[in-house]
Amino acid sequence: GIGIREVLLMNGCPGGETKCIVGVEECHGPVDCGLGRPISENSKSVVMSCIYIPPENRFKYVWKILAPNKTAHILPNDSAVMEVRRDTHPITYQCETQGNESVIASVKYTVHATTEHQTKQSGRIETGQSRKKRADAILVFCLVTGIIFTLGVIFAIIFIILHW
Repeated sequence: GIGIREVLLMNGCPGGETKCIVGVEECHGPVDCGLGRPISENSKSVVMSCIYIPPENRFKYVWKILAPNKTAHILPNDSAVMEVRRDTHPITYQCETQGNESVIASVKYTVHATTEHQTKQSGRIETGQSRKKRADAILVFCLVTGIIFTLGVIFAIIFIILHW
């Protein structure tokens, strides 16, 4: 839902704290608001990050591929940041941040397929172009209206001077 989501770390906080906030995000999507935002993405790949606080080597990271009604597939990557290539279908990844053999934070990413990403990009471009066309039409309308008004005022002044 719309609101704020705090990302809490339940173990491994500095200064012996039992809980610490490692991030605050605005939630505009689904009620669970459990999806992360990639560090970077382009038409071919996506770079994702686990939840951590420096130094990142104090935690263990477990990356998984999630599939509906199937057991999660654990990936060999154990770093805090992972780059993946886009596939022909969307894939959901999850990173669990672990400390003392327990999960202390988790984040999910949905990496859209190459064609979906291109469709979204072209939709954004088309929306931008239609906005530009609309702005151009408004500008032309204002310009023509201004010219007609100015000519009307000039003719009115000439008419007044001639009949004075």
